[in-house]
Amino acid sequence: MADLSVLNVKLHGREIGTLTLLEGDRSIFAFNEAYIGNPNRPTLSLNFKDRFGGLITDIPPTRTRVTPFFANLLPEGQMREYLAERAGVNPRREFHLLWVLGQDLPGALLVEPADREKLPPLQGDDEKDRAGRRKPPLRFSLAGVQLKFSAVMEARHLTIPVKGVGGDWIVKLPSTKFENVPENEYAMMSLAREIGIDIPEIKLIPVKDIERLPEGIGDIGETAYAIRRFDRTEQGPVHIEDFAQIFGVYPDEKYKRASYKNIAEVIWAETGEAGVSEFVRRLVFNTLIGNADMHLKNWSLMYPDGRTAALTPGYDFVSTIGYIDDDRMALNYARTKRFDEFSKDELTYLAAKAKLPSKLVMDTAIDTVERFHEAWRMLKPELRLPKKAVEAIEEQIQRVPLASGLP
Repeated sequence: MADLSVLNVKLHGREIGTLTLLEGDRSIFAFNEAYIGNPNRPTLSLNFKDRFGGLITDIPPTRTRVTPFFANLLPEGQMREYLAERAGVNPRREFHLLWVLGQDLPGALLVEPADREKLPPLQGDDEKDRAGRRKPPLRFSLAGVQLKFSAVMEARHLTIPVKGVGGDWIVKLPSTKFENVPENEYAMMSLAREIGIDIPEIKLIPVKDIERLPEGIGDIGETAYAIRRFDRTEQGPVHIEDFAQIFGVYPDEKYKRASYKNIAEVIWAETGEAGVSEFVRRLVFNTLIGNADMHLKNWSLMYPDGRTAALTPGYDFVSTIGYIDDDRMALNYARTKRFDEFSKDELTYLAAKAKLPSKLVMDTAIDTVERFHEAWRMLKPELRLPKKAVEAIEEQIQRVPLASGLP
């Protein structure tokens, strides 16, 4: 048998387990005995807890892909292709991607080679010539499809670190498919803050002012969107996980296998009334702006004390209906995805099925609608949105029964 390649998995700087590459391009994750035996162990993921709160340690191996928790730490689409090409690895080989990108992952995780050995060989006939790559790899990973980089604020300018490691801001570059996405996201996040949703610090910045952008990347538009990372603090990284990780769903299934009701059940169990109120506010808000892309990876929990869950600040709020004519959300509310069926009755049903406090849910929803109408009326002229986007949101407000007080 060939020598095994092993990645150490560290949480808050301490080893908690290993990812091992087996024969046949299989990999397996295992917790170490110290983590298993620690009654005060920090939380890695709710997905590794059983219904009694105990740690699940029997984790089956996977082929080509790593287990869903780790797969959701990796980028998707264009960003994945870009980082894999720079590193000279096949984008489908997730163990190898983690090997390259594991120095700066979302949350408080670090993945590094156990013996600092060189990257293990790819298996199969699609191996790439790493020696022929022309650019050094970037060592960070941010989940999602959009081109984005971790950056550091230096003298009022955002700078991409040489290896991509260590940033406390995320810079999202303009879309190659849709116009004004950075402006759209900035406007929707600003509007969300106005109605009381917890939003990190955000900025719109000229692409030309971003230092050390990789060659050729800055040619796709003029304005970028930047958001301060809520998983990075002066005291150190804060661990986070998204709901695809919590539900054990691979990124390409982020529109399946769960509903907003399912998300609400977890938030209620883990965070109580404060989390439920914030959840409802965000759900109503994103319905009113027509964000049809609120999938599982756009909801996350964080563990500020290492163990106890809280809802993270909001992120990825974009009015998508101005780009794609869509009449439904990414996931089911409870019985339906349709915007024109998001009514008091549907929200009451969701609350009942998720066993949420009904009065809290409805009071929060009504308050959110009232705040939204006022904020939209006041801020609409200042939001730098194209006329088409404004008209789409105006039509959306009329479409949603909850927005007009209908049952």
